[in-house]
Amino acid sequence: MSKLRFKAILDSQKRSRKYVEEKGRRSEQFASNVFNEDKMLQHLTKDALASVKSAIVSGSKIDRKIADQVAEAIKGWAINNGATHYTHWFQPLTGSTAEKHDAFFDLLPDGRALETFGGGQLVQQEPDASSFPHGGIRNTFEARGYTAWDPTSPAFIYGTTLCIPTIFVAYTGEALDNKAPLLRALHSVDQAATAVAKYFDKNVSKVNATLGWEQEYFLIDKSLAQSRPDIVMTGRTLIGQTAAKGQQLDDHYFGVIPSRVLSFMKELEVECTKLGIPVKTRHNEVAPNQFELAPVFEEANLAVDHNLLLMDVMEKVAEKHSLKVLFHEKPFAGINGSGKHNNWSLATDTGVNLLSPGSTPMKNLQFLTFFVNTIKAVDEYEELLRSSIASASNDHRLGTNEAPPAILSIFIGKQLNGVLDELEGVSKGKLSPEEKTELKLNVVGKIPEIMLDNTDRNRTSPFAFTGNKFEMRGVGSKTNCAKPMTVLNTIVAKQLIDFKKEVDILVDKKNLKKDEAIFNVLREYIKTSKRIRFDGDGYSSEWEKEAKKRKLSNNKNTPDALQVLTSKESLALFESMKVMSGVEIKARQEVELEAYILHVQIEGRVFNELIYSYIIPSVIEYQNRLIDNVMGLKDVFGASYKDYANSQLVIIQEISEHLDILKSKTDAMVEERKKANKMTDSHKKAYAYCEKVKPYFDEIRYRSDKLERLVDDELWPLTKYRELLFAK
Repeated sequence: MSKLRFKAILDSQKRSRKYVEEKGRRSEQFASNVFNEDKMLQHLTKDALASVKSAIVSGSKIDRKIADQVAEAIKGWAINNGATHYTHWFQPLTGSTAEKHDAFFDLLPDGRALETFGGGQLVQQEPDASSFPHGGIRNTFEARGYTAWDPTSPAFIYGTTLCIPTIFVAYTGEALDNKAPLLRALHSVDQAATAVAKYFDKNVSKVNATLGWEQEYFLIDKSLAQSRPDIVMTGRTLIGQTAAKGQQLDDHYFGVIPSRVLSFMKELEVECTKLGIPVKTRHNEVAPNQFELAPVFEEANLAVDHNLLLMDVMEKVAEKHSLKVLFHEKPFAGINGSGKHNNWSLATDTGVNLLSPGSTPMKNLQFLTFFVNTIKAVDEYEELLRSSIASASNDHRLGTNEAPPAILSIFIGKQLNGVLDELEGVSKGKLSPEEKTELKLNVVGKIPEIMLDNTDRNRTSPFAFTGNKFEMRGVGSKTNCAKPMTVLNTIVAKQLIDFKKEVDILVDKKNLKKDEAIFNVLREYIKTSKRIRFDGDGYSSEWEKEAKKRKLSNNKNTPDALQVLTSKESLALFESMKVMSGVEIKARQEVELEAYILHVQIEGRVFNELIYSYIIPSVIEYQNRLIDNVMGLKDVFGASYKDYANSQLVIIQEISEHLDILKSKTDAMVEERKKANKMTDSHKKAYAYCEKVKPYFDEIRYRSDKLERLVDDELWPLTKYRELLFAK
C-alpha cells in the first residue's frame, strides 16, 4: 500500500469519527438544512404559510406580495445558517442537475452594500439556455430560458448556497427539463386516482404517487481511478482482463462493510440527514467494491429530487475520503453492474396505500382495482415504459443475468395469479347474492392471508409486485428517476380515467351496482392484460420465444427502444394527459438519440487513444524484450537455441497475432465512426453507431485483454481489475 493511500485511509477514519462525535443523533439533525414546514411555521406569516401550503396541495399560484414575504423569510433563515449565495436548482435534459449561483450581496445606488433576495428572484430566474440540450425546440441563437420555483419540493442549503428546486422551460413555454413533465404526470395520476379512490372512501381528496429508490454504485480508490483514462472519460473500464476472483464465491453480498467505505458512508449519511434525504439502508452488493443505499419512500417528486441531490453529495463526500463513486451501469466486465430499482405505489391523504390489501373485502376490492389497473396500464404501454430506461450505459446491463431483460413483463406471484384467474372466471353482468358472497369472502376476502405467504421474488422480472408496491427493476443507476416515473404515472393515470368511464357507464346505463360494475370491468382487464404476466425465468431463451408469441416488444438497444416515443399512440397519450406536447416529446427523442450517439462516440475515441497511446507501445516494448532474450539464447546455444527459446517464440507469435488484429479492428472502428459522423439524420446516425461502430468494442477489448495476460505486469500501462476491485 502506498503512503498516499495509507494516509487517505487514516484521514477517512478520522473524518468519520469526527462526524459521529459532532453530529449526534440523526433524528435531531434531520432536515436541519431544509426550509420545510417546520421552518415555515417559524419564519412565515400566517397568510404566507397558507398560500405556500395551498400551492403545494392544489397547485394554486402565489401572488407577488406573498412571494416577497416568503423570499424574505427564506433569505433570513438561509443567511443565519451560513448561506452566502442562492441558486435555482433544476434538471436539464442532460440527466443530472444544473445551478448558477448568485450572491445575496448587492449594492444600493449610494454605494452601500446590502443582502437582497426578493419574490421575483425566488419565483423566476433567467439562466442562459443556449448550451443545454433542447432537441430542436429552439434555435441556437434563441438562448432565453426560465427557471420557475417548484414549492412542492422545499428549498435547502447545500454548503453555503441556498438551493431552490425549479422547473426549466423555454421562452416559448415548452419544458426543457425532466421535472416539469414529472409534475404534470403526478398531477394527472392524482386526479385520476382520487376519482377512483372515492368509489371506496368519499373522504379521499388527494392521491400521491410514492417512490422508494435503491441506489447501487461502485466505490474505488480515487488515485487508482484517475490512473485509468477510460474511467475518467467514460465512467467505465473499456478494457481490462477480469480478476481471478470476482463475485463467484458470493462472499461480498451483505458482507462486512470495509472500514474505509464505512467511514465514507457515515459522513454521507450525516450530510443526507441534514438535507432531509431519509437514507435508511446500506450494505455490500454482489460485486466486489459494489454497494447499495436506500431511503424511506417519499412522495415521487421529492424522492426524485433527493436521488439527484444524493448522487451529487456522494461524489463530494467520496472526494474527501480519496474515493471515486462510479454510477455507470456496467463499469467492470465479468461482474454485476448497478441499477436503481424504483419502488412505486399510490397513497391517499387519508393514510391508505392503495396497493396494499386491507382487512375487509371492500378494502381488498380497492386494492384489486388499483393493482389490476396498473397491470393493464403496463400491458398497454410496455414498450413506452421500456423506452424510459433506455441509455447507452444501461444497454450493457439489461438482460445480462444480473438485471431484468429488455422484455417488459410483470411478476405477481403464484397466489395472486390464482386470485386473478378466479376473478377472470366470474360471470358477466349482475351477480347473484351467492356469487357476491363467494367472490367477496372466499376470493377477495382472503387476499391478506395470501399476501402473508407471497414472499418469493423473481429477480429476473422487470416489473414485480412485492407486497404493497411495484418494483421497476430495469432503471439504470445513472438514470434520472423522473423519466420512468413520468411514463409510469402517466400511463396509470390514463388507465384509471378509462376504468372510471367504463364503470360509470355500467352503473348509469346498465343499472349495475358499483361493486358489480367494478368486478365486470376488472374481469375484462384481467383477460386482456394476461400476456404481460410472467412468473418464470426472464433470462431463458424459451421466454424470449414465448414473449414474441405474446407480441411483447424486445428492444435490446437504445435506438430501437426510443422509436416508440413518437408513435401515434405515444403522442396521443402524452398530449391527452397534458403531460407533454408533441413538440416536447419529439425534442426528448432527439435529445436521447444525441446522448446515445455522443456516449458511444466518446467511448470510440477513448478506445483509439488507449490502444495507440498505451497498449501498443507497451506490448511492443515487452515483445522487444522477448526478442532480445531469444537473440541472447541464440548467441549462447547457436543453432539449437530454439530448444531453449520455444516458449518465448510462442509468446512472441501470439503477441504479434493479437497486436495485428487489435490494430486492424481499431482502425476499422475509427473508419466506421467517421462514416457515422457524416450523417445528419439522428436516427440513422444512432443506428450506425449501434450497429457499425459499437460491435468493434467487444472485439478490440477481447484482443487487448488477451495481451494483458501475456505482457509483463510491470509493463502493462493500466491499473488492473484486481487492484481496482480489491484495493482497500
